[in-house]
Amino acid sequence: MLEAGTMLLFCAVLFASVALGWSIIPALFVGVLLFMGYGLVRRCSLRAMASRAAGSVRSAGTVVVAFVLIGVLTSLWRASGTIAFIVAHSTAVIHAATVIPLSFLLCSAMSVLVGSSFASAATMGTICMSLGLSMQANPVMLGGAILAGVYVGDRCSPVSTSALLVKQLTHTNLFNTIARMLRTGAVPFVLSCVVYVAAAVVEWLCASGGSGFGAASAAATAGSAGSARAAVSTNASSITDIGGLFSSAFDLHWLTLVPALLVIVLALLRVDVRLLMLASIAASVAVCVGVQHMEWAELLRLLIFGYHAQNPQVAALLDGGGILSMLTVMATVCISSAYAGIFAETRMLARLQQVIEMLGHRIGACGATMITATCAAALACNQTLTIMLTHQLCGGLYGDDESERSAQAIDLEDSAVVIAPLIPWSIAGAVPLATINAPTLSLAAATFLYLLPLSRMLASAVRRRSGFRTRHRSQNQNPGLAIPHRPKPMLHMFAHGSHPKSGD
Repeated sequence: MLEAGTMLLFCAVLFASVALGWSIIPALFVGVLLFMGYGLVRRCSLRAMASRAAGSVRSAGTVVVAFVLIGVLTSLWRASGTIAFIVAHSTAVIHAATVIPLSFLLCSAMSVLVGSSFASAATMGTICMSLGLSMQANPVMLGGAILAGVYVGDRCSPVSTSALLVKQLTHTNLFNTIARMLRTGAVPFVLSCVVYVAAAVVEWLCASGGSGFGAASAAATAGSAGSARAAVSTNASSITDIGGLFSSAFDLHWLTLVPALLVIVLALLRVDVRLLMLASIAASVAVCVGVQHMEWAELLRLLIFGYHAQNPQVAALLDGGGILSMLTVMATVCISSAYAGIFAETRMLARLQQVIEMLGHRIGACGATMITATCAAALACNQTLTIMLTHQLCGGLYGDDESERSAQAIDLEDSAVVIAPLIPWSIAGAVPLATINAPTLSLAAATFLYLLPLSRMLASAVRRRSGFRTRHRSQNQNPGLAIPHRPKPMLHMFAHGSHPKSGD
């Protein structure tokens, strides 16, 4: 089948790029050529495919603007000392007996504020890993707690690129979706806390009982601990005194916390996310100039190129951000949006969509989305493309009214966003683990990432079973009212942004 061959060739190019450590952008451009080549073989007009692709890219313009603001915001938060203030005061509460659960909670809080799993892993995650290893914590459980934590906010932060992408794709209200994410994620989050507390208790009991568990763990992973310290370019004393390290580079005045507080307050007031980020950017600029005494020329430079600290120890923890740091994700979104237009014109995915719709009628839209997201994540090797492919393939499972679009948004957030980092060869999980120097086996300890989709599938199955029993009883009592099941028609894809939009 020509469709399968084209898709397999595209996946092979993606896998090669990831395996060789190359950027996936050239591979995505190869995908454009492959899919257009498929269309030409199927006698589709090149002009029509290009027009559809351009329309899809234009419809992604809003989220690209948001990504630019996020790049500026994360750079300013680094330069203003906001992240340094939060990290320095948060890590003061970490102790040997509580390092695993606190690492999960602190990384969760950091990721909610900055909206990025990679940035959270590079800052709070790196410090928690280094402190935990110095306290002889189990590196597998510690790495899993950190990985799970950095994706808590990557999923539900108002400044998260994945949340903004899902909002754009489904044309839903961001804050309504976040409210639903908090509800569906509450039980998995609590259960994850219980798991990490239990792991900490077991490790403490083994260590205090003289079994040497902590020492054995530290000895078995001595190389890992040494690599982690080398990765952050600091010694044991500076790891312990992280507050002193940041105090030498920043004035950790309480005003440095204002940009983060603005995000929290304005998000609770449901202010448009772009206005929210602009307000925090303005506050960060004021702090950079007024508190950190930064020159305007340096400030303008870091907006584009990101923050770069003069102290190498601080640089290893805080460098990053800026508009240029968002180019890869912006290019991924634009090129993937072009795919949607090409797929719509060539109907390349029509058969696969029909199979997914049939699966949805058997196990429900939620279950079909979970399975599709898992397969898409294994093939796409990154979170952004996983989200977009899952949205395109599962479009026929949902209606076009507001409640159906909201249902698809929450299903995407609870599947594609958190399943992508569980794939060992996906950069969504590999990059954070490499950043904190945690073993790949830590994926098995990232409990929140798989408890969330499992809990959603279980809840969906229970509802479907309950609904089936109710319908069965009703049909037995009123056989003349039985209505035959009719499959939902396949929906148009995200080619022209044709879904009706809702405001923020």
